[in-house]
Amino acid sequence: MIKLLRVDHRLLHGQVVVSWFKNVGANTILVANDIVASDELRKSAIRLAKPEDAKLVMKSIDDSIDAINSGITDKYQMLIVVESVADAEKLIRNTQDKIVSLNLGGTKPREGTKNYSKTINLTDLEADLLTGLQQDGVDVYIQQVPNELKQKFEK
Repeated sequence: MIKLLRVDHRLLHGQVVVSWFKNVGANTILVANDIVASDELRKSAIRLAKPEDAKLVMKSIDDSIDAINSGITDKYQMLIVVESVADAEKLIRNTQDKIVSLNLGGTKPREGTKNYSKTINLTDLEADLLTGLQQDGVDVYIQQVPNELKQKFEK
């Protein structure tokens, strides 16, 4: 069961591990990222951040979609972390309605982005993708840590 899908450009770090992992009752973390899936150095760094009691899996976006759709992940209480809005949108659109909400935790400022909160910076295309998800019934919200007030994403 997917407990949380989070967009965070830092992927796995103390805040995700300490706050969200325990808060949502997860036992598995899936880092869904094409670059990490093929980069042993980044995998090693991410392994250092994982909680001792967590199962950690690192897969490409397509392999993550295949695993979720196959049912093999159903036995886990999963926290999924992706680096970008585009990756989150692709996961949601291709996993047979298994993901019904999206937590926006952090997207760094880049050229062409607009600031939506202290940690969320989006291009117009990313904002449009999120609006499209909302129109299709996905709960899209900004919340950096669990004890922070949940803010509905608004373009």
